[in-house]
Amino acid sequence: MDIRRATETDFIAMWPIFHAVVASGTSYVFAPDTNRQAAFEYWFGAGSHTYVAQEAGRIVGMYKLMANHRDLGSHVANASFMVSPEHSGHGAGKAMGLHCLSEARRAGFAAMQFNFVVSTNDAAVALWKKLGFAVVGTLPKAFAHQQLGLVDVYIMYRFLDDIET
Repeated sequence: MDIRRATETDFIAMWPIFHAVVASGTSYVFAPDTNRQAAFEYWFGAGSHTYVAQEAGRIVGMYKLMANHRDLGSHVANASFMVSPEHSGHGAGKAMGLHCLSEARRAGFAAMQFNFVVSTNDAAVALWKKLGFAVVGTLPKAFAHQQLGLVDVYIMYRFLDDIET
């Protein structure tokens, strides 16, 4: 799997992944009918460092890395990940997670925080725990899951001092 910095032209292949992930209404706060322009701005907005994962020359996932907050909170990173539903369970999420941790450390971040991990997204919660994240907070019934109704959201956190660049 090759992971590289995304270019705006990659959005042609990123859009179907974004659309498929948000259409399910099970893991992201975006409305299922979020338009292409809003998705583009999310991935390529100011302060975002966006990467794509490729397998056999085809984009199968993407992530973006940024500061979780500005100024006095800018030493903590934040990231968002999406994997093509067809490639779910094939290692793209783990590969991007490891790559992201290394890139965050290389960029000088001291820690990483995920602000909104849907508690019922078992694969994501398990992956982040495997990569050293801990649940540091729970937001009760903060996500309107399309099938399950209101479900909890986790805040997950880890320090980056053990990550090699």
